[in-house]
Amino acid sequence: MPLPLDATFRDALAGADRPLTGMWVCSGSPLIAELCAGAGLDWLLIDAEHSPNGLESILAQLQAVHGYPVQAMVRPPVNDTVLIKQYLDLGVQNLLIPMVHSVGDAEAAVAATRYPPAGVRGVGSALARASRWNRVPGYLADAEATLSVTVQIESSAAVSAVEAILAVDGVDAIFVGPSDLAASMGVLGQQEHPEVRAAVEHCLAAAQKAGKPAGVNAFNPATARHYLAGGASFILVGADVALLARGSEALATQFIPAPDDDSPVSY
Repeated sequence: MPLPLDATFRDALAGADRPLTGMWVCSGSPLIAELCAGAGLDWLLIDAEHSPNGLESILAQLQAVHGYPVQAMVRPPVNDTVLIKQYLDLGVQNLLIPMVHSVGDAEAAVAATRYPPAGVRGVGSALARASRWNRVPGYLADAEATLSVTVQIESSAAVSAVEAILAVDGVDAIFVGPSDLAASMGVLGQQEHPEVRAAVEHCLAAAQKAGKPAGVNAFNPATARHYLAGGASFILVGADVALLARGSEALATQFIPAPDDDSPVSY
């Protein structure tokens, strides 16, 4: 039976009349992913770079959130051709590639998502959920249209090269990570540092000039609103694990005398 695939994050951005708001899903739990999928947010980022997610748990979370009115993006732990191939074959349609510092990194990420001759993705559609086991008509010819590639700008080198990275064919959007960016700028843990904010704003402006969407991570509501006013097309404003951590701490504070608090230095 012929089957369709979902629209991509690129399509959602193109059709949106406002910035898209999302959250991280880092627990590795399909149940939590599904709970978040029904919250009314626009998108979820299932993370495998800093979270306990492997191929099986990513697959389970994709299945759990499928059918909800939310876009699912997945971040692999590394910009690796083999791993990206496996993610795509699982049915990941929207990728966030971390630590893209240069044009070469961006080109490698795009090539990993394209079948030859346009790229280097291995061909296994008959075996893979991506094509619904060859139940999606014309998948091999049209696979590129079923995918979106967002690359992460999170170093001083990437900020310096952001205009060239944006110009890479196949890069649909950029996403700025202030935590790693702050570390690369010598102000570890200071996402609100004026130089970090200026670098984020530079990337947002460069994306607007290039006509491509740019997103940013900002858990501080005031900072999030500042970047949205500055042209961010999409944003992440929280994480499942952070919400649970802060919520459980609030319960403890309400009923148990607390020791001196050391505020976290990072998101």
